[in-house]
Order: sequence, then structure tokens, then C-alpha cells
Amino acid sequence: GGHLLDGKTPPSREEKMASMLVAESFGEACPASAPFFGYMGAAAALIFANLGAAYGTAKSGVGICSMGVMHPGLIMKSIIPVVMAGVIGIYGFIIA
Repeated sequence: GGHLLDGKTPPSREEKMASMLVAESFGEACPASAPFFGYMGAAAALIFANLGAAYGTAKSGVGICSMGVMHPGLIMKSIIPVVMAGVIGIYGFIIA
């Protein structure tokens, strides 16, 4: 064949059998676009989780500022939503 002209070695018997095994086991059930959609799903999970965490941190930061003006003694209790928003960001990172 043309294997001598293209500069590549022909696939060995084991490589041929491995590629046939992969083709037989996945076939039509696993299209070529599956990795793309898998990685895009993981990226979307990470992006939206961190956007939500950033939004929650911003809104609770505004609440802390108003709490500091109106009730200065309760500032430590109002830090809990900031921590929870950060936990949501970490959870999104773990899920992705």
C-alpha cells in the first residue's frame, strides 16, 4: 500500500483491535459531538454557579452595609449569607 510514502508506520494489530473494540462498544450511542456537549455542560455549570455566587455576595454585601448603618450590633449575624454564597460557588466548582 501507500504506507511507505506517507511517513507513518501502519497501525499494529493491537491498535486495530483496540479501535475496532471502541467502535463496536460505542458505535451510534456515542456521537463525535458528545465530548463537546459534555465539556460545555461542565463549563455552563461552573459559570452559572459562580455568577450566582457573585450575585449573592453582592446583594448580601449591600445588606451588610445597611445593617452596619441601622443595627451595628448585628453585623456578625449578617455575614452568614456571604459565607453561604461562597459555598455555592465552591459547590458549583465541585459539580463541574
